[in-house]
Amino acid sequence: MFCVRPFLSALGFRNKDIFSKLIRNMSEVSQSVPSDKVLKRINEENEDTVVAKKLKTDDSIEDERKYPKKKVVLLIAYSGKGFYGMQRNPGNSQFRTIEDDLVTALVKSGCIPQEHCDDMRKMSFQRCARTDKGVSAAGQVVSLKVRLIEDIIEKMNEHLPHQIRVLGLKRVTQGFNSKNNCDARTYSYTLPTVAFASKDYDTEKASVFRLSPETLENINRLFALYKGTHNFHNFTSQKASDDPSARRYITQMSCGKPFICSDHEFAEITVRGQSFMMHQIRKMIGLVIAVVKGYAADDVMERSWGKEKVDVPKAPGLGLVLERVHFDRYNKRFGGDGLHERLEWDQEEAAIQAFKEAHIYPSIVETECQEGSMISWMGTLPIHDFEATATGSQENNDQKQVSEEVQNDSD
Repeated sequence: MFCVRPFLSALGFRNKDIFSKLIRNMSEVSQSVPSDKVLKRINEENEDTVVAKKLKTDDSIEDERKYPKKKVVLLIAYSGKGFYGMQRNPGNSQFRTIEDDLVTALVKSGCIPQEHCDDMRKMSFQRCARTDKGVSAAGQVVSLKVRLIEDIIEKMNEHLPHQIRVLGLKRVTQGFNSKNNCDARTYSYTLPTVAFASKDYDTEKASVFRLSPETLENINRLFALYKGTHNFHNFTSQKASDDPSARRYITQMSCGKPFICSDHEFAEITVRGQSFMMHQIRKMIGLVIAVVKGYAADDVMERSWGKEKVDVPKAPGLGLVLERVHFDRYNKRFGGDGLHERLEWDQEEAAIQAFKEAHIYPSIVETECQEGSMISWMGTLPIHDFEATATGSQENNDQKQVSEEVQNDSD
């Protein structure tokens, strides 16, 4: 009979209950199976495990040798309709995000190991800008380590839905972080010009409305007031007036000339700033619309940057697009060293424009014409009190929307 006690004692078993249980179990086995067969079976199982681990390790080593991981940035374009923003939300699989599909494609294409997909920090993953639910991007940039496989862009796109595309890839320095190294972000916002009609205008005639040059000039005068550094605590949620992070620097904001699409007149607003808080851009646009339509006086903009809480309306998310991100300091330091590329996408510009015309613009225009999100939102403007401070109910509504949108910031 196999000598159990000395064997277990030599392995360091001290607990009497565990010790006794093991003796009984092994005694039962020893009575039905010869001890030499038991040992043989254990050895065979151990050998199989060792071989499996060795094969897995050998495959990983071979992949690492053939395709070593390198730090890169990916230029990504996507239509945000149907997605709950850019950033992944672990534990909330019902809220599909752009990064969910991107990470899946990275794994399936062999760019990153399967075991790292649940913790992308191991691949030094960072997105340049977090976009809200429904917001699109023509020039999003993410940084991470990938295996530089052959035809890497084509293979990633094979596993992505048509409304998400990887348009470019560049090698960067090991310490590069797409969010921290970003100097500025440029967004656009496409909307029907009837949004700037007077508050008495009949919205049933939205398709025939045309923006006058005088109104466009007034719009751009108001947008120009945003330039510089201001306290935007009223343009986001859960920010106190004395919170230093509420101060944001805006370098440019204007509305372009109107254009006709699907028999409706639209215009595109462009804004560039260092960074933006959750809902900030949509509230900046919403407040200007309220002033132009006659619901609020011009001085509400100055008051909104003060310490008091001001009721600032938030324009719909449809129409907001992350156009491009800027890396001026990185380009100045590393772009001309002969080893690294400048993070500019001139060669990809045609592909960017083609994606916007195929996926982003049609989605915005068709959804607006069919659902009328802007006209519906305009109907809520009379309930805002632009003379008094924001009510508790308004703050509660903002908080409810924050929860619904799963905390996806714009920057």
